[in-house]
Amino acid sequence: MLHAVSEVAPSGAASAMGADPAPSLTASTGRLIGLDLARGLAVFGMYAAHVGPDPSVGGPLGWVMEVARGRSSALFALLAGFTLVLLTGRPQPRTGRAGRQAMGRVLIRSAVLVALGYALTCLDTSVDVILAAYGMVFLLALPLYRLRADTLAVIAAATALVLPQVLYVLRAAVEGGSWADAVIAHDPLARITDSDGIVELFITGAYPVLTWLPFVIAGMAVGRLDLARPGVRATVALVGSGLALLGYGGSWLALNLVPGAQAAVSATTGGGSAASAWWSDAVGDPTTSTPDWLLVAAPHSQTTWSILGNTGVGLVIIAACLFATDRSARLRRLAAPVIAVGSVSLTAYVGHIIAIKTLGIDDLPTSAALPALACLAAASMLLAVAWTQVCRRGPLEYMLHAATAPARLIN
Repeated sequence: MLHAVSEVAPSGAASAMGADPAPSLTASTGRLIGLDLARGLAVFGMYAAHVGPDPSVGGPLGWVMEVARGRSSALFALLAGFTLVLLTGRPQPRTGRAGRQAMGRVLIRSAVLVALGYALTCLDTSVDVILAAYGMVFLLALPLYRLRADTLAVIAAATALVLPQVLYVLRAAVEGGSWADAVIAHDPLARITDSDGIVELFITGAYPVLTWLPFVIAGMAVGRLDLARPGVRATVALVGSGLALLGYGGSWLALNLVPGAQAAVSATTGGGSAASAWWSDAVGDPTTSTPDWLLVAAPHSQTTWSILGNTGVGLVIIAACLFATDRSARLRRLAAPVIAVGSVSLTAYVGHIIAIKTLGIDDLPTSAALPALACLAAASMLLAVAWTQVCRRGPLEYMLHAATAPARLIN
């Protein structure tokens, strides 16, 4: 997720054998630094989406900016699922009192993330803050924490196939009726946060819980795997590649083979040509005006194709980061600043939104956007490296850890 959690190695195993720890783990904390590298990349992807140049600049820069959109938040969601597994026990889920305490910690974290998400939304920046949705998805996925990897994978696939269609129907119902207003009027969350509350969180928001739940469950499935076993990381990469091909390739075929699909999508979104809707957000915002929208795989389209494609890309990145940090000491040294950002990712995410508000850099011209992005990334790396030399957790990570202390009282 947006907060890093340590992957603890067997206590004293490496030193007892007189051998160095596994190269993908830091000697001090037993942490899977490949996951921190993936988190760091996701953080910078978010920075690019929120501060960087618009993809319309074209060329290689425009392509990179387009790739960062949507896929970075999906990668965060996959890592959130991995984090949930770490919190509740890995490789085996905790049971008994330890299991109840772990569930209590997750419930507290969920509440804190929801509150923090709405607090950041009150800053009124151009950023669609994802933390409240993450907190709610954590809560919904928690009952699945004891399941095996294969069962979680089946559930992730089923939710990816079903929930986008359910969301489409519910969004159409919200637009076509007044029932949502009645729900909002009686929703305590809506009154407290001055938002549409549960309706926004689950249906109408930029990150609807219904279509972000599959990402977290897929991440939980990966978290249940023995990633140290030969061939497992390669399998994750192959599955990810297959999902990316299925998601984006399937959407491309559908948009080109279904008569009138591209024309219908373009006519109802007010965006660009639907020719790139199989991978790009340029087509515009999600619409319920035509069922042909369900054929799109744009990263923020909330469709089955987009979930499959984005999950595939995220799995490939996770596998590549784990493999690279395991095999190359030189890469670990070169990537150390990015890894540091990933290890304090909640602080880095919240900090960049505060920086956007304070510095007023959320709507810069193209000529200023790239320098602003570079400065934001450089400042994050410098601060993260300096902080992690002294402290194990980031400032907000410490706050989140401290907030879960009452869970120790659970019997």
